[in-house]
Parts: sequence; structure tokens; C-alpha cells
Amino acid sequence: MLLEELGAPYDLHVLNMKAGEQRQPAYLAINPLGKVPAIRHGDALVTEQVAITIHLADLFPQAGLTPALNDPLRGPYLRWIAYYGSSFEPALIDKFMQREPAPITQSPYADYDTMLGALEAQLSKGPYLLGERMTAADVLWGVAFSWTMMFGIVPKKDVFVRYAERMTARPAFQRINAADDEMAALHAKAVGG
Repeated sequence: MLLEELGAPYDLHVLNMKAGEQRQPAYLAINPLGKVPAIRHGDALVTEQVAITIHLADLFPQAGLTPALNDPLRGPYLRWIAYYGSSFEPALIDKFMQREPAPITQSPYADYDTMLGALEAQLSKGPYLLGERMTAADVLWGVAFSWTMMFGIVPKKDVFVRYAERMTARPAFQRINAADDEMAALHAKAVGG
């Protein structure tokens, strides 16, 4: 969705994750962990969703989705992007895997309720993480909330639902969703499903 929001040209390379293509040598040469996504821009190869978000938003400043380095909103912007990878994802994995988190004094995210409470408090202040200004952080989070609520990992609190609906109603999300549906149909046809 971010590439669409940025208006960036791109070539999409789809991996069949069910067939384990992300674990094959060709992809492991790109990311030894076999994680997706990954992007190549010129000679730069970037992996990890948070790094990709920051990198792409900074490459396309004309889209207005990243505060400039000297903008006072740059710090909060980076905070909420980093929070995604450093607090939200670890908490989600623990919850999904039904693992007991580390003691609160050693946990990267305190505890699940505290982690979500911080997000709820921030999103209650405005339509976006930085108030009235939508940024690349919102693109990352909006999609995440949509998926995690759909799978019941994150509770459907009003503020989360409204936020996810706001982000998934955007034309960029609609284009990506339509493309995903088309690729899924082509894949199903190819495998006889």
C-alpha cells in the first residue's frame, strides 16, 4: 500500500509462500531469514517492514508522508514506526503463540494491554497517529490493524476499527486489495483450486 500511496513506480515479484519460495536459496540470498517484504531500489536492498517504510517515505518526500528531518513531528513519526517493530509485533507474536511474555521489567513491550493502551491513547487524539497529518506510519499501522482485528489478535475497539476503516478506505488500499484478489484468483486457477 505504501508504494501506491507514494505514487512510486514498482515491479512486484510475488512469492508462493505456501510452496516455501521464501525459504529457497534465491530468496534467502536477499533475506537470510526468509521474511517478506524486501525491496531493491537501485543498488540498495532493504528488508524489514519498518526499515522499508522509512526508506521509501524518505525517497519520495513529495508525497508528503514523512516529516522532514527538521520537522518537530519527525521524532513522534519515528517513534510510532519503531513501536510497530519493537513493541507491537513482539506482543502480537506472544499473544498469537499463547506464550507468556517476559516479566514486565524485561519485556520489550511492557505487557500486551499496556502496549495496546498506548496506541489507543494516541489514536484517540486525532484521525491519525500524528493528529491531523497522515504519514507513512499510518499506512503501516492501518493495514496492521485491519489484519490483526480480522484474525482476532487485536480487539475491535472503536478507535482501532475507525482507524483501520479510514486507512483501508483509501484508494491506494483499494487498488492493492483488488490486485491481491486478482493474483489469488490467478494462483487458484493455476493450481486447479
